Amino acid sequence: MYLLDTNILSELIKKKPNPKLLQRLKEKPAESLYTTIISVMELRAGSMRRKDKDTFWRRIEEEILSRVKILPIGLEEAINGGNLLAYLFDEGKPIGIEDILIASCAISHNMTVITANTKDFIRLPGVKLENWLV
Repeated sequence: MYLLDTNILSELIKKKPNPKLLQRLKEKPAESLYTTIISVMELRAGSMRRKDKDTFWRRIEEEILSRVKILPIGLEEAINGGNLLAYLFDEGKPIGIEDILIASCAISHNMTVITANTKDFIRLPGVKLENWLV
């Protein structure tokens, strides 16, 4: 099971998406691909800042969100996220709450996070990680 981070989903709507990513996605069964409600929020925020926001958002809905399962954030994810955040604060190196919540979903559902942001996620204990852009 794979949890696609926002930067991976964003790559898919580029004019020329990374061919390595496209190949990896073709190799995986559609039912193994997930994202989180957090990534939906980040994609929406990005699209709302564009002049073509309505058209761009429709593309995101049709070309991306319709093809992955979207995980909500519940109590278990919140508890796992709190544990991760406390760990990073103790280390003196916190990261954005969005990445904490995405990682907590991956831990809660025993998924591998697919991201290009390995520098932040690699510091989170219990998170399985892959970068499909390289």
